[in-house]
Amino acid sequence: MRLFVSEGAPGSLPVLAAAGRAQGRAELLISTVGPEECVVPFLTRPKVPVLQLDSGNYLFSTSAICRYFFLLSGWEQDDLTNQWLEWEATELQPALSAALYYLVVQGKKGEDVFSPVRRALTHIDHSLSRRSCPFLAGETESLADIVLWGALYPLLQDPAYLPEELGALHSWFQTLSSQEPCQRAAETVLKQQGVLALRPYLQKQPQPSSFEGRAVSNEPEEEELATLSEEEIAMAVAAWEKGLESLPPVQPQQNPVLPVAGERNVLITSALPYVNNVPHLGNIIGCVLSADVFARYSRLRQWNTLYLCGTDEYGTATETKAMEEGLTPQEICDKYHVIHADIYRWFNISFDIFGRTTTPQQTKITQDIFQRLVARGFVLQDTVEQLRCEHCARFLADRFVEGVCPFCGYEEARGDQCDKCGKLINAIELKKPQCKVCRSCPVVKSSQHLFLDLPKLGKPLEEWLEKTLPGSDWTPNARFIIRSWLRDGLKPRCITRDLKWGTPVPLVGFEDKVFYVWFDATIGYLSITANYTDQWEKWWKNPEQVSLYQFMAKDNVPFHGLVFPCSALGAEDNYTLVSHLIATEYLNYEDGKFSKSRGVGVFGDMAQDTGIPADIWRFYLLYIRPEGQDSAFSWTDMLLKNNSELLNNLGNFINRAGMFVSKFFGGFVPEMVLTSDDRRLLAHVTLELQHYHQLLEKVRIRDALRSILTISRHGNQYIQVNEPWKRIKGSEADRQRAGTVTGLAVNIAALLSIMLQPYMPTVSATIQDQLQLPPPACSILLTNFLCTLPAGHQIGTVSPLFQKLENDQIESLRQRFSGGQAKASPKPAAIETMTTAGPQQIQVLMDEVTKQGNIVRELKAQKADKNQVAAEVAKLLDLKKQLALAEGKPLENPKGKKKK
Repeated sequence: MRLFVSEGAPGSLPVLAAAGRAQGRAELLISTVGPEECVVPFLTRPKVPVLQLDSGNYLFSTSAICRYFFLLSGWEQDDLTNQWLEWEATELQPALSAALYYLVVQGKKGEDVFSPVRRALTHIDHSLSRRSCPFLAGETESLADIVLWGALYPLLQDPAYLPEELGALHSWFQTLSSQEPCQRAAETVLKQQGVLALRPYLQKQPQPSSFEGRAVSNEPEEEELATLSEEEIAMAVAAWEKGLESLPPVQPQQNPVLPVAGERNVLITSALPYVNNVPHLGNIIGCVLSADVFARYSRLRQWNTLYLCGTDEYGTATETKAMEEGLTPQEICDKYHVIHADIYRWFNISFDIFGRTTTPQQTKITQDIFQRLVARGFVLQDTVEQLRCEHCARFLADRFVEGVCPFCGYEEARGDQCDKCGKLINAIELKKPQCKVCRSCPVVKSSQHLFLDLPKLGKPLEEWLEKTLPGSDWTPNARFIIRSWLRDGLKPRCITRDLKWGTPVPLVGFEDKVFYVWFDATIGYLSITANYTDQWEKWWKNPEQVSLYQFMAKDNVPFHGLVFPCSALGAEDNYTLVSHLIATEYLNYEDGKFSKSRGVGVFGDMAQDTGIPADIWRFYLLYIRPEGQDSAFSWTDMLLKNNSELLNNLGNFINRAGMFVSKFFGGFVPEMVLTSDDRRLLAHVTLELQHYHQLLEKVRIRDALRSILTISRHGNQYIQVNEPWKRIKGSEADRQRAGTVTGLAVNIAALLSIMLQPYMPTVSATIQDQLQLPPPACSILLTNFLCTLPAGHQIGTVSPLFQKLENDQIESLRQRFSGGQAKASPKPAAIETMTTAGPQQIQVLMDEVTKQGNIVRELKAQKADKNQVAAEVAKLLDLKKQLALAEGKPLENPKGKKKK
């Protein structure tokens, strides 16, 4: 077969992505041709993409070519996919063609470009949300996903046209865009020019007419509200009116927390951090913080929830650290366990227990599982060649050996990897090896070791996976990693080491060995629970009644999703295995990696000294949580998100709602007489609240945070449209309207305080204290929006929730945590800020400045209230300042009269 594609032809994107998926299924030659080249002999006009089949026939419809590649991959057709393809051709393509034409050919921006596709993008987002599936036709990627992704990619690669409130669409698009076939397709077609690569193609298309002249001002809101049925509105109003009486009794806190038959029992673990490392921001978001959000959410749902973690304390790394610091391994563990516990306490991580693995319970449970595996024939013995230091009288772990790299000649290569050429090394391959402890030359000797017979356990493992994965919330990367291990074939895995610091091996002839840390580290969850309660087996030997959620970075997936399940299945003792394996990608620091030794990046013990509250760190890390693909911490972006999303959006709304109650109604919530618009707003907030629940139940933590910000934006718009500060000065009807708007707004603020609790617990408690929210409402989050602050309720003292982050402050922190990078590149701060912000963020800010400028001009033309104009002008100036900072420009002094 031969596939003809052309640079800058949008149809080439999906067909190349589909071809990438089918790689290896058939012999395929890909040819890049010019846009004017006729490759189909019987067509009079040029046409690409085209697939020439081995039979000599041609396919020249994008969806037909993609369908052919999917069929080669064994994909089976279904009605839902066909419906999506029909919708793409009849609804999406006309709208998308208009948007791209306006953007690329006519040079339009912002709302002019977004307006034609708003309805289509909202439709995709709602479909993904309501089905609660990661892909358009179900749990797995289909032909529809690739065709729609290829159509949308040129536009949505610019985040300005992918609104964050469309969280499901956002997640879907990023998941597909991070896949290698899609990335290669984008590089081939767009050639790093972005959407501008399509200009020659689009210039030859007729000017779109169907979208010209369409009103864009209020249409989005009307369309979104129009999706609500009268029944949905009536149900939302009924739930609102029941108020606090809808809340079930608050369940008393158990101690210890134990499963309850017939109820939902949720067991949550976060990957045990190595005790000798101080965790950096990537470690914190990948494990403990993500798990904490889900644990707090589970408690708000009144599920029986146990959240545990602890320090992983055995192994070579601990011995090495002890040697470096002149301490015993136990002293190192005691020292760093306290450091870890202090860091997580500052980040407000709500463990039920934070334990450690150096306990008698760890030895007892690990040895029991091992002996059950031996008794059932799942443990093998084999000989391994290792380096042994005769002077120290021990076999040397990789980290205890240095020598000359056999590949590049570097003289300080480690026993596992060369830091100069980066190649992996077997320690016995080193030239002139030396023991790092005594500097004598070790010798190669054989050592007997024990292996877990994974091939023998493969069948029960696959049977368990077939039963567990369908309907579970394993993240796509976790599923992919486990399938890769199974596809490549399981091999026996060594479970012992020649060390002194570890769990002793209870087998004759192996008394001088300990278990390999990755055999017994995952058993640490069980022993930590056993140290919490002697009824630990109610959690860990109860798979029928317990749902186990395990949080980690993707490098830990094989041990949690394969090695420990094999050990537990082989032990045949009815162990609780992971139901939902939640793995993140990696968080990078600015444009590099975290490095404690080079002083690059923020580590847990340093965040406390920045002057930025823990909840701000929590918010930003969760906002950029690496779901689906790697993400990066950026100081400039942190400033922008704090000042825009927290200060100007969330904080602004909640503060205004509370201040109106205090200022206009003496601190008492006024009577609320709901209009049809108010009832629709109730239903819309309820819908977004239910979306929040759907996302968190599927552990889509980052996307659920967007729902909070979306509700806050709706609240700000509601206040802005209804202007209670004006109505309170008017007629009796106007004052009543001001009361209704204020009462509804402060109840939305109360709802937001509960939704925020998993993400920003301190801010949540502050809002609830300011609003004097009744205690039952603080502990339970239902799926309906309730009136929790009825008329006559007295609130407390309202004050601002967030502080603005200033550029000087952020620039100082950037320099402080840049380590050697700062010395290597002494660029002016303005230049550094500009490169960090990136053109996409700058474009977003430019659009916001333009939009706010229009608001100011309209208000002045209407001769609006001076205070209102001043407030909007202040917002405009602040946006301009943010834009200047993002562009790296020096801040100009404001124009006007000089002070005398």
